[in-house]
Amino acid sequence: MLAARKRPMHRPQPRATRLRDSGRTRERLLQAASREIYRSGFQSASLGTILAVAGVTKGALYYHFDSKEALGHAVVDEVIGPVVRGKWVRPLQSGTSPIDALIGAVQGIPVRLADVRGGCQLNNLAQEMSPLDAGFRKRLAIIFDAWREAVVSVLREGQTQGSVRRDVEPADAAGLLIAMVEGYASLAKNAQDPKVMKAGIRNIVGWLRSLRTPGSRQRG
Repeated sequence: MLAARKRPMHRPQPRATRLRDSGRTRERLLQAASREIYRSGFQSASLGTILAVAGVTKGALYYHFDSKEALGHAVVDEVIGPVVRGKWVRPLQSGTSPIDALIGAVQGIPVRLADVRGGCQLNNLAQEMSPLDAGFRKRLAIIFDAWREAVVSVLREGQTQGSVRRDVEPADAAGLLIAMVEGYASLAKNAQDPKVMKAGIRNIVGWLRSLRTPGSRQRG
């Protein structure tokens, strides 16, 4: 009588491996959702497309996120927020002179057709979802506030150093800067023309230069 062939024992994955794989799945969902929301808007974003791009099942989606809204909220917190901080908060903490730092951040705005075609993801969601969903509105407000406060802080630092005019009101100037950046992004998106954003950058840089104390060193 032949001996029964032993089946290989299934060894469970170590907990650290399971957590790492789960984290990667969640990150794939976030990145796929961010791209789909940017392309289609949140309300029209297709969960089927998100799942296909992420390469995961619907069960995996609902393991990590209770709903489409929860996924969208996480995209704001974990994708859009860090991008905005990377472009508009950390560069202003570089130790460069305040106006030069602001000019550098503005001149770093991408201006290819692929960049302006979809507009600013932060502003897109604010326009679409802030009137409809308090969760989106509050999260987007946190990002805008962090951006505004970073600009306020660097302008106040410049006034302390004597490189920014004393008659400039930092909070007003910060709000105007954000409005100009987002306004030109919307105009460029509507025109589908990078030249609109390039002209906007030139105008914003000219305005920023006007905030310098007369006679202060100009590099931007």
